[in-house]
Amino acid sequence: MNNKQALLNNLHDNIREYCDTYFDFSFNPEKPVVRLHEPTSGSEEIFAALETMLSTFTTMGKKVRAFENQYAAYNGTQYSVMSNSGSSANLLAVAALANPFTPDHLKPGDEVIVPALSWSTTIWPIIQHNLVPVLVDCDLNDFNLDLEKLERAIGPRTRAIKLVHVYGNPCNMDAVMALAKKHNLFVIEDCCEAMGAAYDGKPVGSFGLVGNFSFFFSHHISTMEGGISVTNDFNFTETMRILRAHGWSREADEHQKYVNLYPDIDPRFIFINLGYNLRPTEVNAAMGQLQLPKLDGLIDKRRETADFYARHLSRHAEFFHFQQETPKGKHVWFGFPVILKDGTPFSVKDITAYMQQHHIETRPIIAGNMARHPAFNMYEHRVAGDLSSADTIMKKGFAFACHHAVDERARQYVVDTIDAFVEAFLNGQIQKTA
Repeated sequence: MNNKQALLNNLHDNIREYCDTYFDFSFNPEKPVVRLHEPTSGSEEIFAALETMLSTFTTMGKKVRAFENQYAAYNGTQYSVMSNSGSSANLLAVAALANPFTPDHLKPGDEVIVPALSWSTTIWPIIQHNLVPVLVDCDLNDFNLDLEKLERAIGPRTRAIKLVHVYGNPCNMDAVMALAKKHNLFVIEDCCEAMGAAYDGKPVGSFGLVGNFSFFFSHHISTMEGGISVTNDFNFTETMRILRAHGWSREADEHQKYVNLYPDIDPRFIFINLGYNLRPTEVNAAMGQLQLPKLDGLIDKRRETADFYARHLSRHAEFFHFQQETPKGKHVWFGFPVILKDGTPFSVKDITAYMQQHHIETRPIIAGNMARHPAFNMYEHRVAGDLSSADTIMKKGFAFACHHAVDERARQYVVDTIDAFVEAFLNGQIQKTA
């Protein structure tokens, strides 16, 4: 064994020892904490990241392409394009759909339907490409687009639907794709909260033209930062690759075609389109290659915890409404969302303050109703019908942890804490906040 390999082996052993000693994210009853998210990576991913950095080959290259192929195979699609975040994946998808390289591409002023219950970077790429977002309400059972309101929202300028599988719950893709076919609409799937989810046995992200996923720390698996777009359309893939890196051709599979077309330009720097710099690193991809095989096991733990919460908190059914799994869907539970029913004597602020006092982190459900955020006052958009359900979720909804590290003791602590809050509030031991 040469000295270099010996040093790497020693580094690997030290990292493993460190993680074995200090990476314990299980619940500690002596110091109870239930965070919204915990790391999905350990010593193997950390070593893979460091080994990649030590190689000095860290910018986007062979490991990124290998991980793209690995992820496409997992998701049942032919192609994928990795980027530096799920938000960038959303941006690339819209940018490619609005680009002249795409046949019948979207043009300024075209409308794209989006759920009001969503995230900012689900919608911003639409506005950034001079398209008009049309905000549609959600269904209070599955939290996804209300299908009746969705169809009523379709107008003469509507060209696409950009849906969200909310909190990892698949949309009714039979109905969505039937509407898209009927009205000749593109479909973009924002799957950033739904990695590993499926509808009727088919992975989300593989129904529409393109699906986008996130590898951010808080998501189902993580590459620190990162995102990926999946599609079965080769030309759309090529456009995303070109747009991802400056608009040059050298990341395209058909790079030689452009070399032949423009022989007077240095083949390393042929710019054939506009572009961004949304590239991931080899470090991200090295981590992703190790994380992806763990995904299904991590999802099983989330589903087990969600089932535990639903069963045990059903004793407070007069106060709590839970998200319902879409029929034919496999829900992967980004978190566990709860809606307070009408007539509930306590508020979201009351219960979340109590939970946080007991070191259980909480958050709003996505961003609530995006139409209510002040940024929308500055940009053209259309609200299709009432947004009463999204408003309800924004005002009366909250979520807490449902990830892989919520073990049996942690989830019991969560339900015990909620039980204690309800009992104390109803007995007058906790006063309603102003």
